[in-house]
Amino acid sequence: MTKLFVIHENPQWLPPLAAAFDQIGLPWAELDLSRGVFDLSSAPPEGVFYNRMSASSHTRGHRYAAELTAGVLAWLTRHGRRVVNGPAALDLEISKVRQYAALERAGLRIPRTIMVQDDNAALIEAARRHFAPGPVILKPNRGGKGLGVRLFASVEALEAHLQDAPAEEAPVDGIWLLQDYIRAQRPVITRAEFVGGRFVYAVEVDTTAGFELCPADVCAIEGQAAGDAFCPVGTAPAAAAAPRFTVLKEGIEAPLRNRLEAFLAASGVDVAGIEFIRDAAGQPLVYDVNTNTNYNAGAEEVAGIANTPRSGPGALAAFLAAELGHRQQKAA
Repeated sequence: MTKLFVIHENPQWLPPLAAAFDQIGLPWAELDLSRGVFDLSSAPPEGVFYNRMSASSHTRGHRYAAELTAGVLAWLTRHGRRVVNGPAALDLEISKVRQYAALERAGLRIPRTIMVQDDNAALIEAARRHFAPGPVILKPNRGGKGLGVRLFASVEALEAHLQDAPAEEAPVDGIWLLQDYIRAQRPVITRAEFVGGRFVYAVEVDTTAGFELCPADVCAIEGQAAGDAFCPVGTAPAAAAAPRFTVLKEGIEAPLRNRLEAFLAASGVDVAGIEFIRDAAGQPLVYDVNTNTNYNAGAEEVAGIANTPRSGPGALAAFLAAELGHRQQKAA
């Protein structure tokens, strides 16, 4: 029997999706690519493959999981398998620079960004030239969950940080980004969720606690264990923390929604969470595309959509079930 294969490297993110899959009787299996051995001379199993490889995989000790996944996706597509979030999506997931190029091609605004090879002297020189006196945001080109994103009030503050920064904070691909700090009307960003290339809902995220914006409930546990003060999910138990994620009943304006959907279609991305911030004039600037997207169960519960087809996992399960049905019909 054909089934859905979920490609991933972090099983802690799977339970909400597993529950939604099981609720509708969708046959599925895990394909954990934190490590693996594959016979490229053989054909892959029949089915639909859903790629959930994360840009932050290296932070969990899986340094080469993304590279392994790129090889597996090439093997799958060579044999004509349906891959949801295929090679083009993975390419965007692991590079904000490539995300920004694709976003601008689609007519979307991004914050002014300077790319710098991992060199402290070059970073300081670029920051002085383009952002002095400040503020400036420093972020890795390949991150995930907002990891490593820091705001500095001045170039001097950035320089002081770099002098004492541990080696493990260096970007895994050797590329740092310096970026404009957008002065928003309120300390929030918006994350728009898309399934099958179509808008599902938008979540407003309170950024007062910092930039690590992974919506998954498990991130609160990871942040607490690591003593991480930046994770907006909170370092306290969920019952005691103020809500940081709120589903917007009104969604987002149609012109922006249409441009984001067109961007996903042109980029070969089926499932994504796209984050943007509004400047003082209310204009949106897109700064991150998460093709390995997670959903916040608490926000969905408050909105009354948890465990329904309107939830993120519910919409995803329905889409993947339809893709598997199409595959089965073709094979019949």
